[in-house]
Amino acid sequence: MKIFPFGHATHPQWRMAAGLVLAQLRAQMSLPDYANQPRLALLYITDHYASQAQALLAHLREELPLVRDWAGTTGVGIAVNNAEYFDEPAMAVMLCDLPPEHYRVFSGAAPLPASWAADAALVHADPTTPDLAELVVEMAARTQQGYLFGGLTSSRTRSVQFALSGGDTAHGGVLDGGLSGVAFGPVVGLLSRVTQGCYPITPEREITKADQHLALQLDGQPALDVMLADLDISLSEPQKAIAAVRSTLVGLSPAGQSGVGRTGHLGSDVRVRHIIGLDPSRQGVAIAEHLQPGMRLSFVRRDVQAARADLVRVCAEIREELEPETLSIEAINALSDDPVPTAPQPGKRIAGAVYVSCTGRGGPHFGGPSAEMQIIRHALGDVPLVGFFAAGEIARNQLYGYTGVLTVFTTD
Repeated sequence: MKIFPFGHATHPQWRMAAGLVLAQLRAQMSLPDYANQPRLALLYITDHYASQAQALLAHLREELPLVRDWAGTTGVGIAVNNAEYFDEPAMAVMLCDLPPEHYRVFSGAAPLPASWAADAALVHADPTTPDLAELVVEMAARTQQGYLFGGLTSSRTRSVQFALSGGDTAHGGVLDGGLSGVAFGPVVGLLSRVTQGCYPITPEREITKADQHLALQLDGQPALDVMLADLDISLSEPQKAIAAVRSTLVGLSPAGQSGVGRTGHLGSDVRVRHIIGLDPSRQGVAIAEHLQPGMRLSFVRRDVQAARADLVRVCAEIREELEPETLSIEAINALSDDPVPTAPQPGKRIAGAVYVSCTGRGGPHFGGPSAEMQIIRHALGDVPLVGFFAAGEIARNQLYGYTGVLTVFTTD
């Protein structure tokens, strides 16, 4: 597997942006380390181009005839390895050097064949799709790892998805609604991590009584009393209390699972949700999630320092998996009188990456324009990366909010 060519550009006219992207792709495809005959393209556009999506895809297909399969979606912003395009017309394309027998593009119009064994899948979804959470769980169950990565289309106009396999032109490759994406076989090397960007500020509690969205008891005590005590606020000082609650979120974990790791950061299975109201008459705390007794709950905060630290942490975990902590043969021989004849264990490198982040994150949340993507570039290096800012993120078999999902394609 060679390095994935990629390109990105912004321009009021999509044809001009496409020309700039194609020039970048062709220049990279002429380099020896980059793929020169890729079959799969990932395409992300901002919603400024949504109304021209069909013509845009047709143009790219005509200019890149070797690329037979396309997948992607729309965002209010898109991400590349060193920049974020928010509220401006932009596109990004990455050409993946994967054998066609090791992946399948799927959509509602062309479902994944039941006979094809998927190991993991990149998924794009329309946030208005009925029973979306159940569909995500069902899709994850069709993969051997039970692992999905991706996000929900975010658009102020049309929620466009791209999904085209080979010569299937029945729908032109442009879709609205449902799920689409790419399923990958076990031969495709993938590493994926979720970053929450939050830190717990209170002890973890168990929800012992709940009514739909209302937490009524935490650890057997009235939920409102527990929250007020944990946050050190009082309803007798409403202004201070309102400010504290507005800056506080809730991290939820499945029953029987702790959401806080040994290092104090939130686990990847934690779903961060808003506090949407208080019910003094029932001593309850309303949360933007359907609650079940037994769930674990932590009150959490999100700030620039926590977001940066957690993003750096997940990048470091990926780097550690790519680069085994073993000395090179040269280093071993320098430290020993006995030469070592065996070859070292090879590490892996990143051929390309996909990053899906929340529309509520991005540069401003990390301290400046494009800061989020520059943190990733500093941590992973100058690797091909594309993605988008989503209305919700998908990881494993769950829907998340306010998170980042970083996935890299690895090669020896």
